Amino acid sequence: METEQNRWGILYCPRNGLKSKRKRWEKLQRELDRHEVMYDMVQSENSDSVERLVTMLIRNGYKTIILVGGDSALNDAVNCLMREERSVRNNVKLGVVPNGQLNDFARFWGFKEDDDAQTVEWLCKGRTRQVDLGCMTFTDKQGERQQRFFLNCVNIGTTADIMNLRQQTRKILWSRTLSFIVSIILKIFHRKDYKMRLHVNCETIDRRIMTVCVGNSLGYGQTPSAVPYNGMLDLTVVYDPQLMQLFSGLWLLISRRFLNHRSVHPYRTRHLVVEEARHALVGIDGRIMKQPVGEYQITVEQEVINFLIPD
Repeated sequence: METEQNRWGILYCPRNGLKSKRKRWEKLQRELDRHEVMYDMVQSENSDSVERLVTMLIRNGYKTIILVGGDSALNDAVNCLMREERSVRNNVKLGVVPNGQLNDFARFWGFKEDDDAQTVEWLCKGRTRQVDLGCMTFTDKQGERQQRFFLNCVNIGTTADIMNLRQQTRKILWSRTLSFIVSIILKIFHRKDYKMRLHVNCETIDRRIMTVCVGNSLGYGQTPSAVPYNGMLDLTVVYDPQLMQLFSGLWLLISRRFLNHRSVHPYRTRHLVVEEARHALVGIDGRIMKQPVGEYQITVEQEVINFLIPD
């Protein structure tokens, strides 16, 4: 079935709670109707259904696909697009209405979760920019070579631990903010470093490391200078700080001066090889992935996704 060229395909990825699901969609729907947007909406049942639904929208010929969700939903969408032929991918525009637990990539462009009116107005103008994707190439436990693309960042080590702990505590606390604070406090007093061996540019880093962030965008504050359109990735390597240095590092992270911390070592690269990162969890765009086996590489794919940006 061929879809009208100017009709949007909207994938709504709701949060928990039936009441909040309905209210959130009704609020967005009013703005879409006010701007006389033609659209068809599908709703994901869970995170596992996002890729299936995005693929369905692509196959049904939608040229504008809007994700109402966060970084993880966007990650699923771009991985679906990267499995398509370039000729198909080049004709699809991807947009976002922030509605996730983490909305870092939307925040980079200035989209705000509490301002649907501004977001829809910008999306309607159709301004598009080709953006870069990071690409992680790894071997899974079945011995098969895999690729996973990302818009925001890859985290290795403690930050991935915090994300994993946050997901677990949120099931108990039912609050994104509270679960995040509790997760950080628990990790501060039970902090851990990992034996890693990294190859970046012409340098080998072989030592115990607390956390690594590879950012195509903001990296949840850890790669604040990264931009998804220069063909480069920003890399921050954090050695194990003392307790008081850790508190000061958190303050610098909140105040967006993370790179000023003495334990933070920044790089800019097109290619990172992680030869060893023993027992370190890996998170991609806010979602914990199955731990890769052995060495893996992180590179950048330049200007491969058409993304709707503010006017």
